[in-house]
Amino acid sequence: MSYLILNANRSVGTIHKNIYGQFSEHLGRCIYQGLYVGPDSPILNRNGMRTDVVDALKALHLPVLRWPGGCFADTYHWQDGIGPQSGRKTIVNTNWGGVTEDNSFGTHEFMELCRQIGCEPYLSGNVGSGTVQEFSDWVEYCNMPGTSPMASLRRRNGREEPWNVRYWGIGNEAWGCGGNMRAEYYADLCRQYSTYLRSYAPDQKLFRIASGANVDDYHWTETVVERAGRQIDAVSLHYYTVPGPDGQHKGSATRFTPAEYYHTLHKALFMEELVENHSRIIRRYQGDRKIGLAVDEWGTWYDVEPGTNPGFLYQQNTMRDALVAAVNLNIFNNHCDTVWMANIAQVVNVLQAMVLTEGDRMLTTPTYHVFEMYKGHQNARQLESYAETTLLGQEEEQVPELHLSASQQQDGSILLTVANLNDARPVPLHCLLAGARAARVEGRVLTGRPDAHNTFDAPARVAPRPLDAALTEDGFTATLPPCSVAAFTLLPA
Repeated sequence: MSYLILNANRSVGTIHKNIYGQFSEHLGRCIYQGLYVGPDSPILNRNGMRTDVVDALKALHLPVLRWPGGCFADTYHWQDGIGPQSGRKTIVNTNWGGVTEDNSFGTHEFMELCRQIGCEPYLSGNVGSGTVQEFSDWVEYCNMPGTSPMASLRRRNGREEPWNVRYWGIGNEAWGCGGNMRAEYYADLCRQYSTYLRSYAPDQKLFRIASGANVDDYHWTETVVERAGRQIDAVSLHYYTVPGPDGQHKGSATRFTPAEYYHTLHKALFMEELVENHSRIIRRYQGDRKIGLAVDEWGTWYDVEPGTNPGFLYQQNTMRDALVAAVNLNIFNNHCDTVWMANIAQVVNVLQAMVLTEGDRMLTTPTYHVFEMYKGHQNARQLESYAETTLLGQEEEQVPELHLSASQQQDGSILLTVANLNDARPVPLHCLLAGARAARVEGRVLTGRPDAHNTFDAPARVAPRPLDAALTEDGFTATLPPCSVAAFTLLPA
């Protein structure tokens, strides 16, 4: 028996809904064929957006969607993607596969996608190959309610009212594909660009996100926050769970040994150290201006599926990925005092996707189901939780058998999410509840072999099902299957 302790009397803050954000880049089949098929497509769509994909994302209560990149953002010039589609500029996507980009999906189309999903847009501006004027004009085009050159251009293109876009990324991976800059140079650019990202109405407040560190580059975070902290609201962090030895050999998404399974989970757990260390630096330099951490690229990264374009980053999605998602979301929940946003990469057909499409067929992945089971954490009060658990794996790469987070909604209901990382053994657990009483407990579980995944011929092979749980005088008991993610809802007395 493993004991869990859930303390409703202690919390580090509110879990911002944007921790459950997504990322969409002009990469492979994410935008085209994944999210957008065009209004004339035989695939069912609303104004060009795939109806099945939009409906699936709505069911997640998707809060925020990042676009257009990624590396693509710092080669993207937004005016190429507005106006009549027949007159839009054609470019080559030099970052991903060398394919032709016809810009049929641009600012207006992205805003329509966000409207249909019911989420907020997060736009990554071009700092690497763009200009301050270009970025400033994009903000004006999106947000100016009155009369101005960019507002008039927006109206000529069919949109009368501004979209009031709040979230703006000041470049992407400026240390790499966004310009190969030094931290000191980028920090000065960040100050300059931030100055010209203006609010155009009294009720507008832009949220400026600086291009942040690659993994454990703490010098980058320190330099940017120290030098540009007065001009930003958050700084980003990018970390991918890559089990292979190098970038050319990342490992298979579906064929792996038990040792590789635990190695992957150990690498995913490194996120906690990164969040703690970057957050510590932010606190040191933020002064009286609170600055958040936006983990706006995270997830698993494997070798592409055999026979697919290497530049499209298409990979399958297994129960191993579901556990990686659960671990990361638990970490973000438990550090919600500093993690204000996170965006898994990427939403459709790329890396650790929610959804895979093939022609007119669509499936949801095990990772999708974790996000659906965890959505009750959005905007809830984080609760202190602790697992008395054992360690698994080899000595130098051990992982805890159980990993968890918890939150409480305003109506008193509590959501406890627990992952059993053990690939072979079920775990009986007894949850001890302090500071609250439950009248009823409801359980759901996602489970399967570590390599279990959904296919277009068997799209529901891995899906949540009910899990028995019994109330006790001090909490509840249940048994977690091996390799599983469980969600327990405790309804107040």
